[in-house]
Amino acid sequence: MKFQGAVIKEQDTVFAIVVVKMHIVNNSNEANNTINSFSPLFPGMPVVLMAQNFTGRPKYYGRNDIVRFLVNIPIHAIPWQEYTVS
Repeated sequence: MKFQGAVIKEQDTVFAIVVVKMHIVNNSNEANNTINSFSPLFPGMPVVLMAQNFTGRPKYYGRNDIVRFLVNIPIHAIPWQEYTVS
């Protein structure tokens, strides 16, 4: 499986962002299950989900303090990379 994501360190907090489809971010049960499934890939880090709408505007789901931080960061400033998990 391949997915897009990023690991960010901000003020002593290290967290992961994973790119998903909008329908996952819009459904809290599905979003929480998705966070739980990605958590083992980023041990000890909170995981936040990100989806983009049709205009490219990001929407985040996860820990409130991290989401509040991310909404003020331009999406192109996030160090995205492709992850491969077997």
